[in-house]
Amino acid sequence: GDLLPADGVLIQGNDLKIDESALTGESDHVRKSLDKDPLLLSGTHVMEGSGRMVVTAVGVNSQSGIIFTLLGAAGDDEDDKRDRKGD
Repeated sequence: GDLLPADGVLIQGNDLKIDESALTGESDHVRKSLDKDPLLLSGTHVMEGSGRMVVTAVGVNSQSGIIFTLLGAAGDDEDDKRDRKGD
């Protein structure tokens, strides 16, 4: 199970199945192909097959980066509220 480090579009694949449970919560592996569902997301794991992709986003611009940023922003708001109550 190689971890995908970036978002991208599949350009070549051979029986590629991805575990997207880290992002979607869905436990079933998702079959990826050029014709159907070619988007690969960072933070997901390759479970079967192989492929090549063109990277479209990394770091905070990737899907998992956006989620982590939003979660961090929500956590900061809660910290701010607690700090204000203590003043």
